[in-house]
Amino acid sequence: MSPKTLFQKVIDREIPADIVHEDEDCIAFHDVAPQAPVHVLIVPKTPIPRVGETNPDDRAVLGHLLYTAGRVAEQLGVRSTEKGFRLVINHGRDGGESVPHLHVHLLAGRPLSWPPG
Repeated sequence: MSPKTLFQKVIDREIPADIVHEDEDCIAFHDVAPQAPVHVLIVPKTPIPRVGETNPDDRAVLGHLLYTAGRVAEQLGVRSTEKGFRLVINHGRDGGESVPHLHVHLLAGRPLSWPPG
């Protein structure tokens, strides 16, 4: 059995987190090293390593992560088109992945330039 990821430890309450949303499928909490004034991670409770390693059975949870991102953005007051937010999913080392547990970054609270990175 592989060791728990950092996010599995948050889900299991072994590591504290500033949780903004939780349901049976996912948990959302503020990033400890925010890259914007609002930086929330939306993490499935099912330990999927990365988006490129999903399978057809994961479609419902993938959709739920995006749906939840919209609800969290609304809760945090950044959903309007006047403010706005960005969603990011990293895959692999060159993609910026640092934790091998699929998660969606919700970034907001400042203008976000393009291209990123």
